[in-house]
Amino acid sequence: MLEFLWTVASFVIALGILVAVHEWGHFWVARRCGVKVEKFSIGFGKALWKRTDKLGTEYVVAAIPLGGYVKMLDERVDEVAEEDLPYAFNRQHVLKRIAIVAAGPIVNFLFAIFALFIMYLIGLETVKPVVADIKPESVFSQSNISKNAIITQVGDRKVADWEDVNYELISHIGKDVMNIKWTEANHVIERSTVVNIEAWQFDPDKGSPIASLGLVPFRPAVSKIIGYVQPDSAADAIGLRPNDKILRLDGTTMENWEQIVGYVSSRANQFVKVDVLRGGETVRLEGSIGQKEVEGIVKGYMGFTPTFEAWPAGMLFTHQYGVVDAVTKAMDKTWRMMTLSVEMLGKLLTGDVSVKNLSGPIAIAQGAGMSASSGLVYFLGFLALISVNLGIINLLPLPVLDGGHLLYFVIELFSGRPVPESVQEIGFKVGGVLLLLLMSIAIFNDIARL
Repeated sequence: MLEFLWTVASFVIALGILVAVHEWGHFWVARRCGVKVEKFSIGFGKALWKRTDKLGTEYVVAAIPLGGYVKMLDERVDEVAEEDLPYAFNRQHVLKRIAIVAAGPIVNFLFAIFALFIMYLIGLETVKPVVADIKPESVFSQSNISKNAIITQVGDRKVADWEDVNYELISHIGKDVMNIKWTEANHVIERSTVVNIEAWQFDPDKGSPIASLGLVPFRPAVSKIIGYVQPDSAADAIGLRPNDKILRLDGTTMENWEQIVGYVSSRANQFVKVDVLRGGETVRLEGSIGQKEVEGIVKGYMGFTPTFEAWPAGMLFTHQYGVVDAVTKAMDKTWRMMTLSVEMLGKLLTGDVSVKNLSGPIAIAQGAGMSASSGLVYFLGFLALISVNLGIINLLPLPVLDGGHLLYFVIELFSGRPVPESVQEIGFKVGGVLLLLLMSIAIFNDIARL
């Protein structure tokens, strides 16, 4: 229950920040263009808090935190007093209207740069992309990448960690080949290979791009020492505690963590005797193994997780920079997220990327909860990613989105007259249906992944 509440709270905070940023962009530029703003609302429904400034703008925080809006004076929506006509949105030059509408997505991109800038100032600990192994008969099994190789470049872009690698692998979906560069453990000689990826089939529900290609990232060995015991689990009922080292199950010596997992998973609901090393002494515990359904199959489940051995020296490093380098790094990262988002939308239209890749509010809420649990720097990275995606989606040429309004205004700019209202009305209806369809698919995907 606490985890659910934390996820909901993180989602509300993230959404509130991003909506406020987006709408503030419209608001700020509208004010500078001489448009009267009647209301700036974060959320919908009943007002929880509101106040009015000296220029007559009402600021509102509403009960339903699923969006927001800026209401400007506009003859197309309400009657406008004659003395206020010069301040109406629809009376502004088309270039001003373009600036006001484009400001929302643009500020989303600027906010992403700001969030990443703060993240890089604080410092983000990450892991070098070291390949522990390559799975036999996988796409990458045809390459000559050696074990313990450090990937340095994918395609045309340098990579520093596994997140960079993941982004660049995704960008190659639908292509025939992939260029990879890496160094051996001594970091002296950079080697390269061209991998044929025509047979690559990526399903986001079955794993990451890294795993689907057969790459096995280096991870410290798993120990037999328990790191966490889930409350009210079978392990908790038996009496297992963090720092217990599992020695034997039913008298059988456990050589490694994989053997422990295999033993437990094949004995759902069975009685078990557990010998652990606790405080230098061997302790015998007894109880029943629980169960968990995985893809329709009932397996044994205890509810504990292991600890890991220490990372080798030099494997971990921190993305932390001074002010100038942090700005440069944040701008580069934001630009890459923007271009990758556009690439994915294009591949969605061509069929290279399945609609199964679409994610909706449930997935975003889960991401907000997990990133917030991991710490401020991870939450900032999450906000940057979602802010970029929000900006890109709003620029789609669907009439219900900012991009649709911009399309109409650009047509007006070149034709010299507004798009007829009858045409705009049809566009709004078609755009609304398409947007509803995309959201329905995304939510369906979210539910299927639960």
